[in-house]
This record gives sequence, C-alpha cells and structure tokens, in this order.
Amino acid sequence: MIALLIIIAVIIIALLKYRLKMRMIESSHIDDRLFDSITGSDAKLDALKWGLILFFGGFGLIVIEFLPFDSTESSLPYGVEIVFLAAGFLSYYLLLLNKERK
Repeated sequence: MIALLIIIAVIIIALLKYRLKMRMIESSHIDDRLFDSITGSDAKLDALKWGLILFFGGFGLIVIEFLPFDSTESSLPYGVEIVFLAAGFLSYYLLLLNKERK
C-alpha cells in the first residue's frame, strides 16, 4: 500500500514539474541560463544519484545482517544504515565535483 502511494506521488510530482517547465517555456520571459537549466538533461545525473544511494543503502543492509547486536534494544542498525546512505550521497557529490572540474 505504501509503495503504491509513493508511486502515485512520484508520478504527480513529475507531471507538475513538466507543466511548470512548459508554462515557463511558453511564457518566453526567461533568459538563456534559465532555459538551459530547465531543458538540461538531469535525468542521467538523477539516475546516478539514486543508483549510488540505493547501492550504498543495500550494502549497509548487508553489513547489518552480519553484525552481532540485540535487535530489540540496539540502535546500531539505524546508525549503520545512515552512515552508508551518507556515503552514497558523499560519493555522488564527489563525482559531481570531479565532473565540474573537467
């Protein structure tokens, strides 16, 4: 049920972003820099970002599986998963910095 709600929310957000972009383009009151940012291909970078986050998140879950802890009283799994997700975001940020320097 939650997955269905998330899918619906993602679709609605994508449609609203599309409508906003079309309205801005049709109004023709935008400069070249804004037009480039609207029509730029961020799809590859978004896919890379979410791919890295899901990879590191999954890897964090695998590491949690091998750690000995008491699952009823320990907050260790939350910390491990947060660290791995942060590593995913950090690796994406470093890849963007490397790309901008070239």
